[in-house]
Amino acid sequence: MKAFVLILVLGSYLNFGVLGSKYSRTVNDPKKDTRDDAGVEFSIAKLNKVWEKAIRLQLAPVKQAELHSDLKIQEKDELHWKKLKAEGMDEEGEKEAKLRRNFNVILARYGLDGKKDTRNLESNFLKDHDNTDTNMFDDPRLDKLWSKAKTSGKFSEEELQNLNREFQHHKDKVQEYNIVMETVSRTEDVFKNEISPSEMEIKEHVLHEKHAELKEKLRNINQGFERLRKISHHGFDVDSEFKEPRVAELWDMAKEGNFTDDELESFKEELRHFETKVEKHKHYQEQLELSHQKLKHVEALGDKEHMVRNKEKYTKLAEKTREMGYKMKKHMQDLTSRLAREALQHNEL
Repeated sequence: MKAFVLILVLGSYLNFGVLGSKYSRTVNDPKKDTRDDAGVEFSIAKLNKVWEKAIRLQLAPVKQAELHSDLKIQEKDELHWKKLKAEGMDEEGEKEAKLRRNFNVILARYGLDGKKDTRNLESNFLKDHDNTDTNMFDDPRLDKLWSKAKTSGKFSEEELQNLNREFQHHKDKVQEYNIVMETVSRTEDVFKNEISPSEMEIKEHVLHEKHAELKEKLRNINQGFERLRKISHHGFDVDSEFKEPRVAELWDMAKEGNFTDDELESFKEELRHFETKVEKHKHYQEQLELSHQKLKHVEALGDKEHMVRNKEKYTKLAEKTREMGYKMKKHMQDLTSRLAREALQHNEL
C-alpha cells in the first residue's frame, strides 16, 4: 500500500513538472515572445517538440502545413484552459482530459506517436490517391472500398483527390474515437479502484457525458462509412448541395438535427461560405506542393539565383497555407461543435 501511495505522489510530482515546463514563464511569457529570434514556433514546449520532430523527419510540405494548423488550434485551446484553471474552473479535469485526447489524436494523425513509421506521410499531395499501399487507411473495409473506387472508372482525377480526402477524414474520426474509448475505459477503472461509494454518485455524470460523446462519435462514424460506401459504388451525387466532402458531411448532419427550417437555411448559407474557404485552402495546398517540387528541381540544377527566389516564394506560400489552414480548421471545429451540442441536446429530450 505504501508503494502504491509513493507511486501516486511521484506521478503527481512528475505531472506537475510536465505542466510546469509546458506552461513555463520562459516559454509562455507573452511579454517576451522569442519565436522569431530564437526559432521557437509555439508558446507551449510540448508543441514545439512535436513541430521540431516533424521538421526533423522531413514531413511532406502539405502535411507540415496541416500539422502546423492543428498545433496552432491546440495551442489556443491549451492557453484558454490555462486561464480557466487559474480562475478555479475545470475542477473535475474534464477540459484538461479533452485537450490531452486532442493532442494524442494529432500525434496519431501525423504518425508522430511512435506507433507508425512517419515516412509514409512523405507523399506527393497531388498524387496521394496513387498510393498502392493495401493498408493505407489502417482499416480493411476502407482499403477495400478505396481499391474498388480507384478501379471503377467512375471518378475523375479531381474527384479521386476529393474522395481520398474524405477517406482520410474518416480515418481521423476513427482514430479519435479509439483514443476517447481508451480514455473512458481508463477513467472507469480509476473510479472503480480509487473513488469511495459516497463520491461515486458525484462522478457518475462525468462517465455519462463521456459515454454520450462516444455514442455520438460512433453514430457519426457509421454514417460516414455508409456515405463512403455509397459514393464508392455510385460516384458523387451531381445534385448534392455541396461538392466538398467535409462540407457535405456537415450538411447531412445538420439535416438530421432538430433545426427549424429557418435555422437550417441559415446554416446552409454558412456552409456555402465555409466551402469557399475550404476550396481556397485546397488551392493553396496544391500550389504549395507545386512550389516545393519546383524548388527541389532548381536545387538539383544548382542555380543559386533561382534557388533564392523560389525559396522565398515557397516560404510565403507555406505561411499562407498554414494561416488559411488554421482559419479553416477552426471554423470546422466550431461548426462540428455546434452540431454535436445540438445532437446531444436532441438525444437527451
